[in-house]
Amino acid sequence: MSELWIQPTGATLAADIHGVDLSSAMNDTTFGRIAEAWAQHLVLRFSGQKIDDRILMAFSARFGELDRVPIAAASLDRADSDVVADARDWVAVISSVKKDGKAVGSLGSYELVWHTDMSYNPLPPRASLLYALEVPPGGGNTGFLNMYAAYETLPDDLKRAIDGKTCIHDSSRNSAGELRRGFQRTLDVRQTPGAVHPLVRLHPVTKRKALFLGRRPGAYIHGLPVEESEALLDAVWAHATQERFAWYQKWRAGDLVLWDNRCVMHRRDAFDESLRRLMHRTQIVGEAVLAG
Repeated sequence: MSELWIQPTGATLAADIHGVDLSSAMNDTTFGRIAEAWAQHLVLRFSGQKIDDRILMAFSARFGELDRVPIAAASLDRADSDVVADARDWVAVISSVKKDGKAVGSLGSYELVWHTDMSYNPLPPRASLLYALEVPPGGGNTGFLNMYAAYETLPDDLKRAIDGKTCIHDSSRNSAGELRRGFQRTLDVRQTPGAVHPLVRLHPVTKRKALFLGRRPGAYIHGLPVEESEALLDAVWAHATQERFAWYQKWRAGDLVLWDNRCVMHRRDAFDESLRRLMHRTQIVGEAVLAG
């Protein structure tokens, strides 16, 4: 293993980790430097990796307990995805690939809106790791947003308005806005299904405050008239999704990207549905969301 070095992207978040071969054994000192870089930069990219699912799981597990694949994703026909048998409960397939007309992974080729992974759960994942096996020549880029910076630069009137407030995180729709199986459309946002979390959360490791927004559709701020909740959420989202807080990952096969789901939002660009894009994802079990 060559010497590890860290190269920030120059944006408000994300850094490249060089000099690490994830297929080789990693000592605690090296992992400690990676963990420190993650706390500082929120998103880390490891390029040029050649790993299988067992290695992906083992590296992921150093950040905490592995989270199970969501039930809907686990039920997909993944015979063409090369997920090893003992990894099927822990490695999700994010793919546009079809076999005999059936998807072998989830989320297809369409655009995904800004979101926080599985924030509709009481304990959202603390981290997500996404490894690229096949990528199209263009499109399918993933954007990331720094929610520390978004909160810290929030105008004072908006900070006051959301102080102590909680918000519903919609569990009925996926990241593309599609209604999940078993759910019905909710016309009144006050009745949106899903977990309730503080709009400002305290990161358990860095002790910094971050906006925690989940997804915009279906959200509702408890205790406010619907019109007031909608206006306040629109204002906060307009601020948080500015390009000055963003960095975009342009995928190459062999890239592994790790992000902190507690202080980062992300989205995906659409791409040509006739092209193959195949990725494997792991997630790390989260902890209770602390109010900031």
